[in-house]
Amino acid sequence: MALRLITAGESHGPGLTCIVEGMPAGIELAPEDLNRDMARRQLGYGRGGRMKIERDSAEVTGGVRHGRTLGGPIALQVANRDYANWEERMNPWPVAEPVAEVHLPRPGHADLVGTDKYKHSDVRNILERASARETEARVAGGGVCKAFLRALGVSVHSHVIQITSVHAPAHERQLTPADFADVDSSPVRCLDADASKAMVREIDALRKANESLGGVFEVQAFGLVPGLGSHVSWEERLDGRLAMAICSIQAVKGASVGDAFSIAGVPGSQAHDEIFFSPERGYYRETNRAGGLEGGMTNGSPLIVRGAMKPLPTLTKPLRSVDTETHEPAQALRERTDSCTVPAAGVVAEAMVALVLADAYRAKFGGDHIDDVRQAVDAYTDRIGWHTS
Repeated sequence: MALRLITAGESHGPGLTCIVEGMPAGIELAPEDLNRDMARRQLGYGRGGRMKIERDSAEVTGGVRHGRTLGGPIALQVANRDYANWEERMNPWPVAEPVAEVHLPRPGHADLVGTDKYKHSDVRNILERASARETEARVAGGGVCKAFLRALGVSVHSHVIQITSVHAPAHERQLTPADFADVDSSPVRCLDADASKAMVREIDALRKANESLGGVFEVQAFGLVPGLGSHVSWEERLDGRLAMAICSIQAVKGASVGDAFSIAGVPGSQAHDEIFFSPERGYYRETNRAGGLEGGMTNGSPLIVRGAMKPLPTLTKPLRSVDTETHEPAQALRERTDSCTVPAAGVVAEAMVALVLADAYRAKFGGDHIDDVRQAVDAYTDRIGWHTS
């Protein structure tokens, strides 16, 4: 069965909903499996005032009983605590007094195109759903996907490698899951202490200048069996599906797998990962420039995916825009906003990568119960002689 994750809800509405469909029965699930990453998403230097209001947690309303999945759709609800301050403006039902419309679209946001496409006069009808607040529901659903992957020996992690002009130095060796143990202790979720401090200084300087900041995050997944995805059809290539998942995150404008952009500038002898074999390890590679994917399929090396995030379009000193009612020049809408959400975007990307990988395992191995999935995975890895190193 194909795995699906859908969300519903608006940024300042009553709450967010996530439905995860296609999970096998028998997966162990605890509240912290959902709420841990939701709390991590709210971390990061440069966040705005809303993070002091929301203390997000997910309520399971279907698909789980006594800490185990049942095999049916899993329904999750995330309340918006700030809705109490927006109830008149965001009430699902008509209210007694007219509510002032927003007519000031922001450059770089969905505001203007969305109002045209959906025939709205009020920009709020677009910006509420387009808001990155929606990703909290994805992170909740991603917690379910991570629990499934964890049952199969797979873990997914992220870190920040760039904020505007500050780059973390490249690692001299391949990372392991243990390297990510304390990543959240960095205010910007960067593994390099010096780069972390420089990123904080960068955020402080640009925030004082009324600017927002973008950057680059990296997601790594460990323990993946070779052969997830396929080369036989374009829509089954895992790199394409991962790129779509990463670029679906609000403000993300680009995605790459492995050393994609750096190997584009070197000869082939320096671009590929040579193949070795030993009876103890089977086939293996000593480098991972491909980021764990070859021919649209996992190759047994850690998966490495990066996302490039643009600066947020809501600025404390708004850019020039046009009033959509009068067509007169105006400043763009100014609402409560963050200065930098690259650290949070990395957590969202973990959820999206986990979703793609969980779907790939479901497509390849099937199974109505998690034990069925494990047996199928074990039979496959025995056949190809693969095991984690």
